[in-house]
Amino acid sequence: MKKPARNADSYAVVVYDGISPFHLSVPCILFKKGGKDNRVPDFKVKLCAVEPSVIQTNAGYAIQVTQGLAALKGVGTIIVPSWNDTSVPPPKSLLDALRKAHQHGARIVSFCLGSFVLAAAGLLAGRRATTHWEWAAELAERYPDIDVEPDVLYVDEGDIVTSAGCASAIDCCLHLIRKQHGAEVANSIARRMVVSPFRQGGQAQFIEQPVFDSAAPDRLSQVMDWMTQHLDVAHTLDDLAERALMSRRTFTRRFRQVTGTTVGTWLLNQRLALAQRILEMTDKPIELVAETAGFASPALFRRSFGQAFGVKPSVYRREFRGE
Repeated sequence: MKKPARNADSYAVVVYDGISPFHLSVPCILFKKGGKDNRVPDFKVKLCAVEPSVIQTNAGYAIQVTQGLAALKGVGTIIVPSWNDTSVPPPKSLLDALRKAHQHGARIVSFCLGSFVLAAAGLLAGRRATTHWEWAAELAERYPDIDVEPDVLYVDEGDIVTSAGCASAIDCCLHLIRKQHGAEVANSIARRMVVSPFRQGGQAQFIEQPVFDSAAPDRLSQVMDWMTQHLDVAHTLDDLAERALMSRRTFTRRFRQVTGTTVGTWLLNQRLALAQRILEMTDKPIELVAETAGFASPALFRRSFGQAFGVKPSVYRREFRGE
């Protein structure tokens, strides 16, 4: 049986030569006491390396890391913030330390290419995981026992959490905070950082797509802009395709190629995002929020909102405002 980690609010970040300052800074910024909200817990974050030394970043400057892998002992969460090269095997001492910490109850988290480190340690075998979309196929090919999900921002397996590229590290950390301390604390930290508390969609929208003739994407973007201005209107594929001067088949195909999702899913996410803003900024009744955001009924709105965010709209409003 796994021993519980000593401190659920303690974090250790693994630093290595060639580390991205962005990936390193995300947990250092999010997991810290800051701002005027007394509900934010007193997180503990420490940096460690295989060998304590001056570590060179990929941005041209170095940082001093004073703690070795012994610092992993007893922390609640260990973060591997990407990796410098997927062809470079992680040091055996690091893999052994991650396995030992996991066996003793620590949660292991990776950002971006850090999933390759977790995979090399055998921590992802038989599990779902993600990584940056550009390396997802490589991860799946090298480790066929991993169920790689290339279209999501993060995958939470409880004791193992993997996130996709770059900015999804923020989404992942906010998710960890929300899971540990609730939406109020996560939203407070998100407001301090001026980022969305919960970002819809996945990384599929960022995957490189074939280049089309310039006229078609312009027409499509114009229709998408029009849709966002008329979310309270019921849209049909035939009407939207006609507005884009395309056949229905061409419109749906190019919409997916540009956005990485279907028209229906994109519209739902836009309507949910609008509903969030209305709930956060107004006292409008839930029925009016549903109507303004384009949901066919309050019941459908409540069901869709709950499925997306795990809370009722009324609860979300109270938690976001800290009432």
